[in-house]
Amino acid sequence: MTPGLIVVVGPTGSGKSALSLQIAQRLDGEVISSDSQQVYRGMDIGTGKLTLVERQGIAHHLIDIATPDEEMTAARFAQLADVAIAEIAARGRRVIVCGGTGLYVRALLLGLFDGPPADPEVRAQLHERIAREGLPSLWAQLARVDPVLAAKVDARDQKRIVRALEVFLLTGVPMSDHWKTHDHRALPPRYPVHFVGLSPPREALYAAINARVDAMIAAGLAREVEQLAAAGYLPPLRSQAAIGYAELHACRRGEHSLAEAVELIKRNSRHYARRQLTWYRGDARVQWSPEAALVNWSAIDQFALANTVAPRSAPL
Repeated sequence: MTPGLIVVVGPTGSGKSALSLQIAQRLDGEVISSDSQQVYRGMDIGTGKLTLVERQGIAHHLIDIATPDEEMTAARFAQLADVAIAEIAARGRRVIVCGGTGLYVRALLLGLFDGPPADPEVRAQLHERIAREGLPSLWAQLARVDPVLAAKVDARDQKRIVRALEVFLLTGVPMSDHWKTHDHRALPPRYPVHFVGLSPPREALYAAINARVDAMIAAGLAREVEQLAAAGYLPPLRSQAAIGYAELHACRRGEHSLAEAVELIKRNSRHYARRQLTWYRGDARVQWSPEAALVNWSAIDQFALANTVAPRSAPL
């Protein structure tokens, strides 16, 4: 029997990690992180990783599995998650997937569309344009040819912008149109799934984001960035373009003050939260709640009961 996944989604700062712990405690489960930045070692404060104490003895997977200069893709995430899911199910425990990277969740549940292979000539042309015109020029082009995808992509995410434009230039079809063939309305998920979404009111969410950034700064995020830089992990590494890291690397270069960097992190985090909500907007499978206390626990319990997997017997 294929194990069922309880997937916790929502914007940054909404309380997903705390809710995943509650679900894991209630159902005797383990958590798989679907956060594209928590995979990196040495990036703890800025990615909001729970400490070992905060995890309360609950096993967490796909955290600290790569160095900040390693390539981490949605496809690789899905492969590693498949292994973790099988291992968790073999122990007879529930699987809770929690994180804010919608592409990772989509890759795990639906796979990735079979797009054209990378074209060295097209990519070289796009990278030449970045050097000549800057990345914002390419993002503006993406917004023109594929506004649906552009609304979901960080304007600083060079890798995804280049790939999206490459697919469009090679096929003449926007990547978001390709994705429609992998839309939840057209394809069954690879696992039974129950989505739990947290979506606090905007003012409360923005206040939580601002407080979270202040707490990260107080906990030593600037020092964490200095340590990464000292170890040679610098932009344009994709990991160092993450919110919280990119702004403080720019601060190190003297492009703005620490106070200005903090305000930029808050602003960019708020923008990211809106993109995260956009990703799941219109997905009828997600049962949204404004806070963890109002989650429909009965529905979670029923799903868990209907998707129980017996532990695998040890060989004699």
